Amino acid sequence: MLSSITSWLLHRRSSYVKHLIKMCDSYTWPVPSCRMFTIALQTVKQSHFVGISSGLILVRRNMPCFLCNIYQTAYFHSSDFCFKKRKTGEEKKHKNSIHFSPKAKRKDDVIKIWKNMTVAQLAEVTHRDIDDVFEAMIYVENCNQLDSPDSEIDDIGLTHNIARKLGYRCQIVAPPVADHHKEKPYKDAVRRPPPDPSQLVKRPPVVTIMGHIDHGKTTLLDSLRHTSVVKEEFGGITQHIGAFSVKLPSGESITFLDTPGHAAFFAMRARGAHVTDIVVLVVAADDGVMEQTVESIRFAREAEVPIIVAINKMDKPAADIDRVKQGLLAQGIQLEEMGGDVQSVCVSALQGTNLNLLTDALLTQAELANIVGDPKGHVEGVVLESSLDPGRGKLSTALIQRGTLRKGAVLVAGTAWAKVRGMFDEWGNHVLAAPPSTPVQVIGWRELPAAGDEILEVESEKRAREVIHWREEQLKAAKQQEDLIVIQKKLEEHLQVYKSELQQRRQEGRSRSHSKPRTKESMDDDPRPKMSFVLKGDVDGSVEAILDILETYHSHDACRLDLIHYGVGTVTESDVELAKAFNGIIYCFNVNISKQVQVLAQEKKIKVKEFKVIYQLIDDIKESINAQLPLVDKEDILGEANVLEEFLVTEGKKKIPIAGCRCVKGVLKKDAKYRVMRREEVIHEGILLYCVNN
Repeated sequence: MLSSITSWLLHRRSSYVKHLIKMCDSYTWPVPSCRMFTIALQTVKQSHFVGISSGLILVRRNMPCFLCNIYQTAYFHSSDFCFKKRKTGEEKKHKNSIHFSPKAKRKDDVIKIWKNMTVAQLAEVTHRDIDDVFEAMIYVENCNQLDSPDSEIDDIGLTHNIARKLGYRCQIVAPPVADHHKEKPYKDAVRRPPPDPSQLVKRPPVVTIMGHIDHGKTTLLDSLRHTSVVKEEFGGITQHIGAFSVKLPSGESITFLDTPGHAAFFAMRARGAHVTDIVVLVVAADDGVMEQTVESIRFAREAEVPIIVAINKMDKPAADIDRVKQGLLAQGIQLEEMGGDVQSVCVSALQGTNLNLLTDALLTQAELANIVGDPKGHVEGVVLESSLDPGRGKLSTALIQRGTLRKGAVLVAGTAWAKVRGMFDEWGNHVLAAPPSTPVQVIGWRELPAAGDEILEVESEKRAREVIHWREEQLKAAKQQEDLIVIQKKLEEHLQVYKSELQQRRQEGRSRSHSKPRTKESMDDDPRPKMSFVLKGDVDGSVEAILDILETYHSHDACRLDLIHYGVGTVTESDVELAKAFNGIIYCFNVNISKQVQVLAQEKKIKVKEFKVIYQLIDDIKESINAQLPLVDKEDILGEANVLEEFLVTEGKKKIPIAGCRCVKGVLKKDAKYRVMRREEVIHEGILLYCVNN
């Protein structure tokens, strides 16, 4: 029966179908899915329509009764595609054809939604009150758990339904990226607030050994640790800041910091005084209070830490303990035996005399000061020293001040950050955890931190990069501000010259200046002598000390001091190339040079000077500067004489004036040059023609 109906419809379609009529009130019923029908029929008088499309048939109500009786219980459907007619070429070229554009959507009705957005965010994007959103959620299922504005809607379909109840159409987008500049205007890492006193535990005291050079500071530490570090120091002086943990026989632990006593290591002593709990001031009994002793006292007072005086070398024959105490009293250090509150212990570091009294004094002072620390939370500390190890990479010696450092922690120090790959003590042993007051060597730095930088632990590597980026931006802003000051100063100088020239032209009655040849943009080479060099050191503190000394050089008018490059680590091929480009010298302090670099330096004819003692390096720099200076004629006064009487001597037909003199200073030589002066006026200058001795 279905095939006969289909053939009838196909027969009628070619004669009567003219255009498409949208059928709203119709009977539709399914047809077998194995057949696809596309057919339509329209009669002119009865206006009945039958359509078969995509397996469904649409039937008008006023269609013939025999069709309705047969298929009145079925459902059919028809699409518009079957009535679409392909346009001919003439119709496409027709100018009067009418094209209707689709209805434009209102932008105000479309909102952007994303997954896991909160109720407050939905109210913000819809520009509706939060109460309106909660009211719309009453008519949406599965919204019972969303009871607060901060509740996240984890189902994107649920968010879509709530927005539709509010009268909006939705566009699903990716979650917006948080604007850190608005949420966190201050992006730097800072120290945590002070901890709860109930969480503090007792920790070992940090003791800094300070004093003048060659007063026995390192020898004192060697006696306490039963080591011989002083024998390993070049020149017998300490040139690095050292950190050690000493286990006493009583079971107590003390962390010692050894600071250099040489005048060049000013910054190292200041750094050691500001990270310590107690300062042990070592004074030699035979030398007394010296320059660096006074400086160490000033550092301790600025850091507001207690002082314990250790009078060393008490066993020497030239020891004068009373003179030492009087010298300390002159600097404001009043000892207990003189009515003050500063403890003093007479020791002999070389013989190990009274060292137990010194440790007892340290423990007593630590007990009075109630030295405690917080072992929980993020780590806080300070970089004591940093170096570049060929085997382990960038290495820093850190003193932990708060928290417990473990492997895998992410640290930030200055403009460098690290993910801790390993920790070692002063003996090179692996350390699993470093509580407060523990000095450790940390590896894993991406960049080498500077000595004295503050160490802070952050949550992740992303946060570390964010902090470093923020700090670099601050440094750039500060640099730009300094450059702006220089630019403004030069601009003021230029305007001052311009105004003076303008005023001069107006006085001369000229409106324009005379045309002058344009000067060269590049400055000519400075004719002054110049000494260029590259500086490489073993640790950052030593390089810092040398740079501080070079900052005191102010004779650039005579010879310019040009520092091409400085850094920590061994000499590389790029350093040699830099020295070659600027015709400079390479200075090395306590670093080893590979044979390959030595051969390259010989080929490039570059001088590479190695030094183990800092004052020897400084002396060589002075000699190199003097070698660049031109020779200067300098008078050396050999003697002085007073003219007692002037008389004439006849030689042949000539009368020669003779000055009778008496030597009052030095020696008068015949072949020397003489200058005769009267009331600071030069009468004669030259050599002697005649010289007669009585």
